[in-house]
Amino acid sequence: MFTGIVEERGQVVAVTPMGDSARLVIRASLAVSDAKVGDSIAVNGVCLTVTEFDSQTFSADVMAETLHRTSLGAAIPGSDVNLERAMPAHGRLGGHLVQGHVDDTGEILNIEPTDHWTVVRVGISSSIARYIAEKGSITIDGVSLTVVNVDDSSFSVSLIPTTLRETTLGERRIGDVVNLEIDVIAKYVERLLEAKQ
Repeated sequence: MFTGIVEERGQVVAVTPMGDSARLVIRASLAVSDAKVGDSIAVNGVCLTVTEFDSQTFSADVMAETLHRTSLGAAIPGSDVNLERAMPAHGRLGGHLVQGHVDDTGEILNIEPTDHWTVVRVGISSSIARYIAEKGSITIDGVSLTVVNVDDSSFSVSLIPTTLRETTLGERRIGDVVNLEIDVIAKYVERLLEAKQ
């Protein structure tokens, strides 16, 4: 389980295709400071398992399903990524409950800087639109954010300077693809309501 509070920015240093999967090697400092084989680390919002590590990098295997359904399929050496270690049981829930299970990808449609924040609009598919609520939570590339408004094909968020500076969202441009994870509570509520019918 994660919180959507990015701990550091890492960088992809190697991508090795392995038939129906790929191995990513990611440079990090905090994420490897207490790493163990088997640990979970969210990489741009995707929960990956540490398979190897040293003092500067960790490796993770990414299956074809994940490569196909997330933006990690387009990762190349030099790509910056948002990193968050799994939340310890005694940790603070600074963002919201994030599983690291990407529901879909979205496309950056508009970026509108203002004096104190930047408004970003993301295009979405109809399959996830019903789960996104105004003032609700959503995760974009592993970053916990509050939805400003939403319609059937897009939603917007406001990014403060700290988020723009400390995460990869400050480098996103119109047309970029981002990983989206909707609030897990919405999915459980829908499932429970379906069971009552």
